[in-house]
Amino acid sequence: MSNLFSPHSNGVDLNLDELLYYRNQSVQWLPPAKSLWSQMLGHHQSRQLGRGMDFSESRQYQAGDDIRAIDWRVTARTGKAHTKLFSEEREKPLVLFLDLSPSMVFGSNLMLKSVLMAHMASLIAWLTVAQQDRVGAVIDTGTELIELKPMGRNKGPLVILQRLVEVHARILNRPRETETHSFQPALSALRRLTPKGGEIVFISDFIRLTDHEQHALSQLKQHNSVRFVHVSDPLEFGATAYRGYEKISDGSRTQWLDFSSKKTRQQIEVAFNNKLQGLKTLAQKTGISFCALSSDRLLLNQISG
Repeated sequence: MSNLFSPHSNGVDLNLDELLYYRNQSVQWLPPAKSLWSQMLGHHQSRQLGRGMDFSESRQYQAGDDIRAIDWRVTARTGKAHTKLFSEEREKPLVLFLDLSPSMVFGSNLMLKSVLMAHMASLIAWLTVAQQDRVGAVIDTGTELIELKPMGRNKGPLVILQRLVEVHARILNRPRETETHSFQPALSALRRLTPKGGEIVFISDFIRLTDHEQHALSQLKQHNSVRFVHVSDPLEFGATAYRGYEKISDGSRTQWLDFSSKKTRQQIEVAFNNKLQGLKTLAQKTGISFCALSSDRLLLNQISG
């Protein structure tokens, strides 16, 4: 299994070499090979990352045309049936939402959630530019936003990964913030950065996301393809062999929990599952695809199979 892990990673610190490792790994999900998203979602087929069909023009209806493609506006204006023609748009910029808020800088087993997030971000970024698309990012620390406009070729991923490494190191060496902003500023930034028809991928534990953001998410989904990649740690749902008292924080509140108590562990699991189900329901309402990763397993072990 260890050969699926970047040889430069220790699970806590981030460095550029460990993220560059995923450049070569991305080839597994390039056409005609299997799709990354179909693999994660358990489907046999999925739209290629960053590809779609764009309206090109209308022409007069011809026998055999799909009636579902009739352009009713032009038909009404001219009095003659017209059909919409579509062409494959070769470039669909992708923008990553990368969560580096305090709750993400946590891990009870193999690695920090923030490290797993960075590995996934690297894989998606290299896969995107390999398909001749541009990739950008919004890095959200919970107190500040770093906006990186979509760029192509090697420059796109390299700029994102270098900033991730720099910001992650800074966060590890500073006191934890007690107050963080909501997802709202990031949603506004994503709306500015992502061209119409582009793709947005959120990689986060979504602890700061509330139902108040549903309208803004729906607006994003109107013009873009949106995906949620949920990152969690086993301790967050009470799965741990530790038996004793431990001080736990979600980034805003801190309390002592007794992990020797089965009731406490069950309460933690119930609270986690309720939050997770709420997130899945929100994604379903807004038409956003959902998949999950756990920080106690290597990334490629979770998406290869």
